[in-house]
Amino acid sequence: MAEKKLKWGIANIYSSKNNTLIHITDITKSETISRWSGGRVVKADRMEGTPYAAMTAARSAAEEAIEKGIGGVHVQVRAPGGHKTKNPGAGAQPAIRALARAGLKIGKIEDVTPIPHDTTRKAGGRRGRRL
Repeated sequence: MAEKKLKWGIANIYSSKNNTLIHITDITKSETISRWSGGRVVKADRMEGTPYAAMTAARSAAEEAIEKGIGGVHVQVRAPGGHKTKNPGAGAQPAIRALARAGLKIGKIEDVTPIPHDTTRKAGGRRGRRL
């Protein structure tokens, strides 16, 4: 019995404290296969960054990708980066887990958070942000 070749894609997961975005593309990143966010699956704005919203969005994105012939994904996790936090939000890990549970094979998982190598001045001025 001939084994069918697995078609791979790239799952870009951007996770901040306010939202989680899941964008699945083909392996060259030139064609979008599926794009979902926490805001598409929950009603309240405050719920967009939660693990539940990330799981639901990832499950929907994975189902759409499987429907279009993708069998496995390499995951690229991104946090806000730059001057902001270098740690991904609460939705990153549940999103990866949901992709796997939905039936996609997970290849590489890498962190693609932008890190400044000398940069513009941070907002807030000399005395910092005064609360």
